[in-house]
Amino acid sequence: MRTLCASTLIGEFFVIGFAGLVAMKDDSLSMGTVWTVCGVLMALSVLLCGMITRPGGIQLGWALQVALIASGFVVPVMFFLGAVFAGLWWASVHFGRKIDEAKAAWAAQPEQP
Repeated sequence: MRTLCASTLIGEFFVIGFAGLVAMKDDSLSMGTVWTVCGVLMALSVLLCGMITRPGGIQLGWALQVALIASGFVVPVMFFLGAVFAGLWWASVHFGRKIDEAKAAWAAQPEQP
């Protein structure tokens, strides 16, 4: 699960950065505000890569997905991209758990001569 979720989070890191570049073109937003918010979200996406297997890691990942979708109010294309990454996050968690279960079952099998 860790690898799939981390891959999704790294993809989000880049999408957040590019969304920040788009948001800078909005005259009603200051550059400091845009990059503070984007920087926090980008740092969270990288930090979550190491926290996925710890308690609350998956829930923080969901909070990041909600923040990405909500960022669509500033950069409208983020409604779509946030929904795509929320779907990828769900798939990473869901199928990652199945892969972890399969690995554990395979490891528990006795060795055959």
